[in-house]
Formats: sequence, structure tokens, C-alpha cells
Amino acid sequence: MLSDVSIAGDPLELPHLLPPRPAHPSTVAGFAGLARRVAADRARWAPLVRYDAASRWYARLSSGPGYEVWLLSWLPGQGSGLHDHGLSSGVLTVLEGELRERALTARGETSRVLTAGHQRVFAPGYVHEVDNASLEGAVSLHVYFPGLTEMTPYGCSQGPVARAASGAAAG
Repeated sequence: MLSDVSIAGDPLELPHLLPPRPAHPSTVAGFAGLARRVAADRARWAPLVRYDAASRWYARLSSGPGYEVWLLSWLPGQGSGLHDHGLSSGVLTVLEGELRERALTARGETSRVLTAGHQRVFAPGYVHEVDNASLEGAVSLHVYFPGLTEMTPYGCSQGPVARAASGAAAG
């Protein structure tokens, strides 16, 4: 004779009774959590890291409905230049080394050093520059939602920087 346990399985294992877990993030907190999970899975990203003496190296790790995950490496002295991410929001997570971020906001210019484990979340219109001012290589993870379709560069004397500093384009 079969028991209920042999037919239905262990009643203490209830995954079939729990609400389904969403397959993809849908909130800023969900995307930040995705970045932390990918960062914690070193076996997934570490073998892919490459360094390029001519420019920052990057590779798309994955994508889902409305988002992309990118892996970047930075040699000393390499930087992004001042830019925004168009209509995309993002999560930047430092995986190894340290990066310096300079941002232009309605309140002025800020600068901070981001070390391994630091995470930055930003909205559309956020104008910043990231560079490796250290003497060692660095690796970062970037999640963009929606997926990155434009990256507007800014020069020191261009109008968009002045608008960002005054708050018109600040996110």
C-alpha cells in the first residue's frame, strides 16, 4: 500500500505550494539583487575577464526582458569619460579593485571611490564618469534596464553638462 508521502512527496518540501518566483527582476531592488547574485557567482564571471591595453574591455554576460548585464575590466588610467545612459537606469557593482566615480547633479559635482562590493544605482539622466585611478586592474558589473541603447558623451564645455549641473537633466 502506498502512503501519502510516497505519492505526494515530503510534505515539508513545499515549493509547489509557494507563489511562483518571478523569472526576471521588475524593480530597482530586484535589479540590485540580480547584480549581487551575479557578483557572488565568481565562477560565472571571473574566467571571462580580459584586460585590453587600448581601451576598457567589456562583454555582455546575459540579458532578459528589458535588461542587460555587462562585465567590464579597467586597467589603471582607463575611464569612461563623462556620459549618461539615455533612458536606461542602472546598477554598477565593483567586483575587483577600485574605481573612482565623478557625478554631476543638481547639487554640484561629487566624487567617490568605489571598492569591491560597492554598488551604485542610478536613474535616467544621471551624468557621471568612471575611471580606474588606482595602480591595479579593476572589474565591474553593470545592469541596465531597459537595456542600454544610447550613451551620451559629454565634454567639459558642452551644454548638457551645464544643464545637468543646474538640475534640468539630473535624475
